[in-house]
Amino acid sequence: MPSFHHVYGLQLEATRPIPGLVALPTTQAPDVRVWLGSMPPDLQRLDTSQHVRYVSPYLDERGEPNMRVWTLHDGAYFRLYYSDGTDFVVDRQGRNLWATWAASATLEDTATYLLGPVLGFVMRLRGVVCLHASAIALGNRVIAVLGPAGAGKSTTAAAFAQRGHAVLSDDVLALSDRADVILVQPAYPRIRLWPSSVGSLYGSLDALPRLTPTWDKRYLDLTANGYQFEQQPLPLAAIYMLTARSTDPRAPFVETEPARSVLVSLVANGYVNYLLDQQMRAREFALLSRITAQVPIRRLTPHADAAKLQRLCEVVLADFEALTSSASSRSSKVP
Repeated sequence: MPSFHHVYGLQLEATRPIPGLVALPTTQAPDVRVWLGSMPPDLQRLDTSQHVRYVSPYLDERGEPNMRVWTLHDGAYFRLYYSDGTDFVVDRQGRNLWATWAASATLEDTATYLLGPVLGFVMRLRGVVCLHASAIALGNRVIAVLGPAGAGKSTTAAAFAQRGHAVLSDDVLALSDRADVILVQPAYPRIRLWPSSVGSLYGSLDALPRLTPTWDKRYLDLTANGYQFEQQPLPLAAIYMLTARSTDPRAPFVETEPARSVLVSLVANGYVNYLLDQQMRAREFALLSRITAQVPIRRLTPHADAAKLQRLCEVVLADFEALTSSASSRSSKVP
């Protein structure tokens, strides 16, 4: 029986339930079909015309690149292969996706790739611009907390969740471009956290379950224990760019991001940038240019002391309230 899911604004039809996603009883015609545990029947023929598109500079313990990507059949398909044996094939239109994995791995392991870089690439193929960011709902609007891997995006999202705020995403910010607004699409109702963050937030490294049996990363279930997952797309109202953690006694604090560096910073935090072609980059540049003109972009410096995470939330909330009050004041003066 197929399993239906909704993620990043896409309707998925999968050959089995995808860990981390909520199964839907029915769905409209799927945007993407996901074939778990199998490859295209003509993969061997497609392989005969493969060309290297990307080789990760990061190596595993055997000295092998963590990831390789090829184009197949003159660009009609893409193959994303991870060094642990997890293998994905995606068609050019981003409508069909196949996945297999090694005998030593699990479907949960495969889902960590699928719900991150693989679907991130699918969205890029479908014309969706994505940023490396968490998204938190403040009322009927969204703030994005942006930064590279390890910057603290997910930890910040979990801290806001503790305060009762709904979360849309903890890693991939999928943006829908509308004529008068830029919407953030909901991801899935989990926040992925390293054990150190779990310890800081919940007092024990084992307070949350593992994402997979073979990996130590944990997850916060936003459908349980009074937490909230925002299921509707909401307009992007502000972006907070995380900087390096600081011992400055003023930290955590917010500053204005210098105008000269805003666009460069956004581009640098694009999701799966390493797989973009010229057309994808042009689409991204156009949308991010609009964002710099329409959305307040702030620099957020956290304190090195994890005990000040809730203070960081308070600083952001106060800053966002000031931004929205200022915007309301300006709009009320427009004749």
